[in-house]
Amino acid sequence: MNQINCVIVDDEPVARKILETYVAKIPNLNLVKSCKNAMEAFEIVNSASIDLFFLDINMPDVSGLSLAKSINKKSKIIFTTAYREYAIDGFDLQAVDYLLKPIAFDRFLQSVNKFFETQTTVSKKVKTVETSLKNNYIFVRSERKMVKVVFDEILYVESLSDYIKIYTTEKVLVTRETISNIEMKLPSQQFLRIHRSYIVNLNKVDSYTNELLEIGKKAITISRTYKENVLKKLTDI
Repeated sequence: MNQINCVIVDDEPVARKILETYVAKIPNLNLVKSCKNAMEAFEIVNSASIDLFFLDINMPDVSGLSLAKSINKKSKIIFTTAYREYAIDGFDLQAVDYLLKPIAFDRFLQSVNKFFETQTTVSKKVKTVETSLKNNYIFVRSERKMVKVVFDEILYVESLSDYIKIYTTEKVLVTRETISNIEMKLPSQQFLRIHRSYIVNLNKVDSYTNELLEIGKKAITISRTYKENVLKKLTDI
């Protein structure tokens, strides 16, 4: 698996630490440098070896927007800021995404997945365990054994804090896992996060509105955080 080299540029220590923690959770993201200002980042902005920048917009002296104009065109940018009004400026620079602080891991993961979707090689897509997209199953630990779960048999996944329930056509499996981790193990072309507590199999959706979707007799709310992405994905099916 190819490593994706990334750089964090943010003048806030807490914000940098959060991003560093999030990056560490995704195995094929390699943090090359974490910079406290734009000046620290200037020495590597033109490096062809950097694939992705997590770049704060509002920084003293040299802003993230100014720095972005100097970054190698082969590198991609995900902007981060506490100020929503900067979003348009960020997208004008063809950023992959725009993250509004405070950044939740779920939203960070969505943004990273957007980056991987811009890559043309399969080797740069998100793969986080020994499974890959060529497989049609994963193994999960349930009732003291590893159980094979075929993707096509999954209806939806429900989060229960540190546990999840995987509802399949035949049974319900309970495993100690976070929903964000299981999301990274499922193929994104088939499974979609629609709520902080739910992932659904798009092939199993029977109907939907702007507020919820139905799988069999189960109605699941589409949360505001995911609504735009969910409705776009469902429309494109």
